[in-house]
Amino acid sequence: MESIRELYRIGRGPSSSHTMAPATAARRMLARVPGAASIRVTLYGSLGATGKGHRTDAALEAALAPLPIEIIWRPEESLPEHPNGMLLEVLGQRGEVMAAQRAYSIGGGAVHFEGEDDAPACVYDLGNMAAILRYCTQTGKTFWEYVEEREGSDIWIYLAEVNGVMHAAIERGLRAEGVLPGGLGLARRAWPFYRKIKLTGGKARDEGYLPAYALAVAEENAMGNEIVTAPTCGSSGVLPAVIRHLEDIAPTSEEHVLRAMATAGLIGNLVKHNASISGAEVGCQGEVGTACAMAAAAAAQLMGGSIRQIEYAAEMGLEHHLGLTCDPVNGLVQIPCIERNSFAAMRAVDCATFALYSDGSHRVSFDEVVKAMKETGRNLPTVYRETSEGGLAIVYRYPPTSKNP
Repeated sequence: MESIRELYRIGRGPSSSHTMAPATAARRMLARVPGAASIRVTLYGSLGATGKGHRTDAALEAALAPLPIEIIWRPEESLPEHPNGMLLEVLGQRGEVMAAQRAYSIGGGAVHFEGEDDAPACVYDLGNMAAILRYCTQTGKTFWEYVEEREGSDIWIYLAEVNGVMHAAIERGLRAEGVLPGGLGLARRAWPFYRKIKLTGGKARDEGYLPAYALAVAEENAMGNEIVTAPTCGSSGVLPAVIRHLEDIAPTSEEHVLRAMATAGLIGNLVKHNASISGAEVGCQGEVGTACAMAAAAAAQLMGGSIRQIEYAAEMGLEHHLGLTCDPVNGLVQIPCIERNSFAAMRAVDCATFALYSDGSHRVSFDEVVKAMKETGRNLPTVYRETSEGGLAIVYRYPPTSKNP
């Protein structure tokens, strides 16, 4: 498996697959061909279907400015390797094609160029939870110690930067008000949630900041502001919210937070390596489901859980999102995506608490639920995998149509 640096990417929303990755691919392609006069990008499959709502065109234009760019939308066609495919063509002064290459946005902001061995270097020698559990049991090490062993001590410097960006996104999101862009007329709700909870006091206050924190980051993502993929932009509010919540309810040092983030990154890496974190490939179970598993593992560790209890919490976080579709209304990372971050954050804490009540033993292993998620995702019809052609995306449309008064 690759470094968790490839999982935790600092960037701007609203979509790691639809904004961060296409912009990265276009810049890489352009760097290969000097003297380009313009570039043409053809977006296929899910990129073509929901790219406008995800602001793919704006991300490409911003990344390549002032170079002229032509964007062609082909949602009805798919390239062979992944639903998020694109064709990049660098054009000369006379409009001739100087170079052309297919590329794929494979999830979490990662890019693969067709026919090229461009996978990040392998950092982890063990590729599934069962093997990691055996190793940790034999050596007495925890998950975060295994991460440090494979990544090196400088991983803590990177995770500290990631942690800072996550906390900053919460603070910005809690202060901001107004309407989210894109035409849905969706008002930001993090600040009123936070304010009402603060004024309510008592039990509601103790348990209620968590959804406000998740809303804050998810709304920052929808605005196209700086967040961290954990593991994607669309699910970026879950882990920061859970960490901030646990910092609120019990004294927690930054050192312990970073260790929990390392464990969460390991969980996300296992899902990414053995299944997928791409909504276009396996639905939202691969995004919000993985984020919930990561956050549940981090919470269980911060609550003093053993490695078996941490694994159990992560397993439940993913298991109880199996079958979750990716059906964004109008192709925007807003409905139902923003609310899903809040509910997944609350579920993550519940999973960690449940796991700590047990001794960590359970029937379905983390590896088995990852396998089940992969199979479930591949069996989901295409309309339920980030194309906005099924589910909530067609039941509710804004502005309303005659079919949906």
